[in-house]
Amino acid sequence: MKIKLLIFLGLALAGIRGMSAPADIPPLDGWTAALDEAIADHKDYVAVREARIEALRQQLARTDAEATDYFRLNAEMYQEYKAYICDSALYHLSRNLCWAQRHEDREAADETLIRRAHLMSAAGMYKEASEDLEKVISSELPARLLPDYYECFRHLYNELGMYTQDTFRRRCYYDLSARYNDSLIQALSPASAFYLERLEMKAAASEQLEEALKINDTRLANVRSDTPEYALATYHRSLLYRLLGDREQEKYYLALSALTDIRLAITDHASLWTLAQLLYEEGDIERAYRYIRFSWSETNHYNARSRSLQTAGILSLIDLTYQAMQERQNDRLRFYLWLISILSLLLIMAVIWIYRQMKHLSMARSHLEQANEQLQISNHIKEEYIGRFLKLCSAYIDRLDAYRRMVNKKLSGGQTEELLKMVRSRDVLDTDLKELYTNFDTAFLHLFPDFVEKFNGLLQPEERILLRKGELLNTELRIFALIRLGIDDSSQIAEFLRYSVNTIYNYRAKVKNKACISRDDFEMYVMKIR
Repeated sequence: MKIKLLIFLGLALAGIRGMSAPADIPPLDGWTAALDEAIADHKDYVAVREARIEALRQQLARTDAEATDYFRLNAEMYQEYKAYICDSALYHLSRNLCWAQRHEDREAADETLIRRAHLMSAAGMYKEASEDLEKVISSELPARLLPDYYECFRHLYNELGMYTQDTFRRRCYYDLSARYNDSLIQALSPASAFYLERLEMKAAASEQLEEALKINDTRLANVRSDTPEYALATYHRSLLYRLLGDREQEKYYLALSALTDIRLAITDHASLWTLAQLLYEEGDIERAYRYIRFSWSETNHYNARSRSLQTAGILSLIDLTYQAMQERQNDRLRFYLWLISILSLLLIMAVIWIYRQMKHLSMARSHLEQANEQLQISNHIKEEYIGRFLKLCSAYIDRLDAYRRMVNKKLSGGQTEELLKMVRSRDVLDTDLKELYTNFDTAFLHLFPDFVEKFNGLLQPEERILLRKGELLNTELRIFALIRLGIDDSSQIAEFLRYSVNTIYNYRAKVKNKACISRDDFEMYVMKIR
């Protein structure tokens, strides 16, 4: 047990050290990459918080339930769970309330009741929050708890005003929230961060936006970028830019707030789903869908009814739009499949026509070339390669049809990612090129079976070409085989062998330099090989 505790303490301390330096703040045009990276790594951030929680849980398990440390450790557990899992945070507050009541500690009980009421109002448990606040006697509260007491009432009535369907009650609730906000500002120290926050909100409500931005500047200057306070301040700044109509700045500060929430494993947040809504309105459906799905999973983890209600509407809207977009993409893929099928049919018809034309041409040439041996050899060469070409065309048509059926099958099965991976691969192209060159070599050696031996006879003995096992022709031999067939243009040879023209020139020059005859007459002697 001690070893496990040391491990969890080590992880917790490592997490604290990892967050001791302010996190990087992305530039205005780099927030999308930073946010996507944070979402991908969110399990690592959660592991840090879980390690801290487990370390506290181990300490709490060894602490006497009547000791003061028991109350303190439960309060620390509440702080860890407050923005992480609502149920667990309420559980530890309830344990502290029982402890305070057993020890007749009125101040501790009032502090716990205020904390629990605030958390309940944030979670949509308005009746339960009101009941807790009724148990607190404001006249008996110490000065340090009065700001929390007023803030709790301000928050509760603001939430009630936001979600009630009764217009009259909404005005009443907002009026009560404003009154408690005034009392809160009076009770706060002007040097406190909370005082600046409330002052900023009051200025924003009065449409004094420039003043509110100046106050927000002060707030941001006084907090680190790896704290919940920074996440809240940037979220409030995004609201100010919304009022100013600056959409880019609004999205940027929402992204900073969401980025901080994710890095701190805060699941009770509004920044990311608000950002998803803005992206949806701008037409960035795919990114909006990813953000709202992640935000929804975090909201479910937090387990607060009001948060689920807040995100459910936009989640449903984005989800439906995303599904419609996917359906349109599937329609396009089906259209392309039909197009490929039609093109395949046209290709088959074209090959048949070409075959018939070549057959007629071959018959005509056979009658004209009977008088000349050279012409007979040329005709023989063409017939050999035409036959192989037709076989290759037929094989490629069969492959294309098989490929079409495979594409249809994968599209029907929704295997689009696998299909994209296959399309991007060069394996099929490399295999087809190898088969093409093998067919070329076989056909050529069928026509000129002694070509390699006679070609080596034109080279110096020490420079003759030795083929590897299983190799019919190598690159040098294949170049001069094409020349023997009458294709002596380097650009055409380069196109067939998929080399650059300079490479073909270099190969030709290199072989001629190895000749035992005049290099100027070398290709003429190659043409005489029978």
